[in-house]
Amino acid sequence: MDKKISDSPYSTDIAYLSDLKNYIGKELGLSKWTKITQKQINSFANITDDHQWIHIDEERCKKQSPYKKPIAHGFLVLSLASKFCYETYKLHNTRIGLNYGLDKVRFINAVKVNSFIRGRVSLISCEEINNGVKYKMNIIFELKNQIKPACIAEFIAIAYN
Repeated sequence: MDKKISDSPYSTDIAYLSDLKNYIGKELGLSKWTKITQKQINSFANITDDHQWIHIDEERCKKQSPYKKPIAHGFLVLSLASKFCYETYKLHNTRIGLNYGLDKVRFINAVKVNSFIRGRVSLISCEEINNGVKYKMNIIFELKNQIKPACIAEFIAIAYN
């Protein structure tokens, strides 16, 4: 993959779906910073019925967690993949785009409450399919003021022209 192009948010405009192949191995963009709040974490816990203390119990975290603060659920972090992709590249002249799934997800660093996170997106591959393209992107979920990212995932999408 190409090295980091920018430390400021940016997006790549791709005029035609057929041009996507020209970006294989290249960075497509960098999203804006997004703050992970306790309200988001609690809402995610309520929706998923996943109320582990490490996510929602601030007092217990102060005493027992190695992070001393609640941390975000891994899938809450991954739920930002679509948002980060939307902010980092635009495929024009497409009829419809679909999120197809995730591949090779690796959680590397905990996302503490009130952390800022952003997505750095690059294109790994693309293959032509009937009336469209199936493509895979690498998303690095960067944490502000941290060397290690929160997560690295491969995000698969399909776009039709």
